Amino acid sequence: MTAPEDRSTRFYTQEDIQKILHLAIARQAKDQEKEFSYEQLLEIARELEIPPETLRLAERDWQITQGEIQQRQAFNNYRIGRFKKRFGKFTIVNGVLLLVDLVGGAGLSWSLYIFLFWGLGVALDAWNTFQTKGEDYEMAFQKWYRQNQLKQTINRVVNKFLNAWQS
Repeated sequence: MTAPEDRSTRFYTQEDIQKILHLAIARQAKDQEKEFSYEQLLEIARELEIPPETLRLAERDWQITQGEIQQRQAFNNYRIGRFKKRFGKFTIVNGVLLLVDLVGGAGLSWSLYIFLFWGLGVALDAWNTFQTKGEDYEMAFQKWYRQNQLKQTINRVVNKFLNAWQS
């Protein structure tokens, strides 16, 4: 039997400490839906000798990150919705064309070419829609984000104008 390892000689990286503490907090909570109050967060920070200002800055960084994650999720949902509409149009139009070609008596001929060429475009659109990394994705996200911000600004101005006009 080996002697117990001396705990005072163990060393951990900052990343290891974060992972261990994350697991410990998750185990302590037992219920994954349990929420901690800001006072509890402050108490944990005090015990770890983290100054309140550092905690406040970390919380602000976390909120910014969460906001960006939500924006990217909204962008991905927008892209998937747009793809579903395009795929629906492709399916309906090509289904009708294939049916017309088949009923026309000559079997499938000209409609297959339309189906294949349009299908290639739909396949490329699917590739772009579900590709969520890279420079092209980042440029598309930035463009969408700017347009979204512009729409929100215009909506706020119009709403303020309409509210002022109605008053």
